[in-house]
Amino acid sequence: MLSFMGISGFLGARNISRLRIDIEFPEEIFAKTQIPIKIKLENKRRYLPSFLIRIELDNRFQKNTFVIPYIKNGSSEEIHIPIKFDKRGTHQIDKLRICSVFPFNFFIRCKLYKIDKKVVVFPKPIKCEFSSIWQSKPKKRKGENISNKIGYGGDIIGIRNYIYGDPIKYIHWKATAKTGELKVKEFLSLEFQPTIIDLASLDGDIEKKLSCATYLILQLYKNLTPFGLKMGKKVYKPELSLKNKRKLLKILANYDTNLYQF
Repeated sequence: MLSFMGISGFLGARNISRLRIDIEFPEEIFAKTQIPIKIKLENKRRYLPSFLIRIELDNRFQKNTFVIPYIKNGSSEEIHIPIKFDKRGTHQIDKLRICSVFPFNFFIRCKLYKIDKKVVVFPKPIKCEFSSIWQSKPKKRKGENISNKIGYGGDIIGIRNYIYGDPIKYIHWKATAKTGELKVKEFLSLEFQPTIIDLASLDGDIEKKLSCATYLILQLYKNLTPFGLKMGKKVYKPELSLKNKRKLLKILANYDTNLYQF
């Protein structure tokens, strides 16, 4: 019996040896919203495959476990796990447990892997009105009209898939060649109305204000309207870009905390 347990323990330990772990989070994570994370396990052994590898996340997420049935030697397997952060802010992901129930399912060997990864969780967006925001005076040149719609006369703001009816002259041939799909340049019309969200003027307690501001930023970005943020005496000027969107969302995520320096 002792030799049987010894063999089981030995095989279980070998089964989880030389496994390389990589964990990947989505670029945008919102509180109280389920997201998929990708965990990749690579078997670095030259000859031995791994069987019945169980993954256990930090118990702040959930108590469920996930099993990868088989990882061929010298190859890797990926698994997508749904998780949810209950609070906004910067979260430290410290560890991941990998266990082996192989070969007999009663003698379990586990190994703790250090992750040391920081994840910024944005406030949960809550729909609110646009009435409590500033609108800065638009600058326009002679002969231009103000609009926040997509047009063909302004600056290039992105590249998108071709839609029937798009002018041929706006096809982005370089992007088309790279992706193999027909791409066109997307322009902002010559006029728009830059908007500054004043956090103090939004309704509700601080968490509701932050959630409302998050919603407004997402909507303004979607509607191609330059957006900024006012927090007390600090004003972040309006800008229409993915970089600005994520910068302001990080500021809202870490409001009144010292976890994120900005």
